[in-house]
Amino acid sequence: MRQGQQRTRPSGCRGTTKKSRRGTVPGLAEEKRPLVQAKTGIPIAPHITAFFEQRLPIERHVSENTSDSYAYAFQLLLTFASKRFRVTPSQLAVEQIDAPLVLDFLNDLETTRGNGPRSRNIRLAAIKSFMHFLEYRVPSAIEQIRRVLAIPAKKAESKLVRHLAAEEMQALLDAPDPTEWKGIRDRAMLHLCYGGGLRVSELIGLHLDDLQFQPQPSMLVHGKGRRERCLPLWKTTTAALRAWLAVRGTVSVPELFVSARGESLTRSGFEYILRKHVRTARQHCPSLATKRVHPHVLRHTCALTVLQATKDLRKVSLWLGHAHMQTTEIYTRVDPSVKLETLESVVPPKLRSGRFKVTDKLIALLRSAHFMPSKKSSK
Repeated sequence: MRQGQQRTRPSGCRGTTKKSRRGTVPGLAEEKRPLVQAKTGIPIAPHITAFFEQRLPIERHVSENTSDSYAYAFQLLLTFASKRFRVTPSQLAVEQIDAPLVLDFLNDLETTRGNGPRSRNIRLAAIKSFMHFLEYRVPSAIEQIRRVLAIPAKKAESKLVRHLAAEEMQALLDAPDPTEWKGIRDRAMLHLCYGGGLRVSELIGLHLDDLQFQPQPSMLVHGKGRRERCLPLWKTTTAALRAWLAVRGTVSVPELFVSARGESLTRSGFEYILRKHVRTARQHCPSLATKRVHPHVLRHTCALTVLQATKDLRKVSLWLGHAHMQTTEIYTRVDPSVKLETLESVVPPKLRSGRFKVTDKLIALLRSAHFMPSKKSSK
């Protein structure tokens, strides 16, 4: 997961070294394959290859998830551009990826693919990162690059985060069958994902040596942006993990959670497992039928649980591994207890007393415009 880099362990956590695979963009020329020259201009293929093989992993040390996200963005962009210019992706030129084309591509994401502003902005961020890389490699295209960099991100609607109520979360945790191998594994995953507020990448990326049961049960989480955090484990989570480790068996992969074939789990694999248990939980908790439960909902639910228990936003930020406190502030908009405390501490203005009296029908008729003298007749 992390390319040849030794992990630095916080106090009380043990670990080892993990390696990462990097995202690639299909259609581009590989190092051992001769490049197909662009029909006009500077070929873009070698620059994109250098971007993914040098810039991202070596110079910026980005995570595997970031590299994969950027690679997918360029798969979409190069496919769109190759259709526009009727050439293969390897034949595209730097000059062809200009601001008008990028804007058309972003609009196509929303109109054709149905992407929202957030997905659009993620693709734009990948393109801008590449354009910054091109600035010093292709000085002749500096004006074109600056116009692409000037494209603004689209403002996204700020919605409240989706979360589960306590009884809904409990129904989901109770859904796996603890008498089966898969049920024991799934129960441990759900407890860990909820109790640690883990992202999917953090959950499936956990290794056996990231767990520690003595002196205090804890786990080392390798989070977004290569930020690590050491989290204590709840008693119920510890019990679920011990039950899983007792039946996990010896497999060749170091990941904590594995499939029935002894292979490491994928993101889509966990999403499938979650959907399956949500269907089971709905039979015992009907309110779940109206909610769309995806993996990040468990993280949001954990955040609100910690916030309601501690009343400390800083502790929530540390628990979730946020880089900025501003990211954590979204949970104050959801938690009603924060607003209730504010309501109780504020002295409201006084309310003027009075009673409404219904106007007599005859007086109302006499006050109507029909019986009022006109200005002309009054003169």
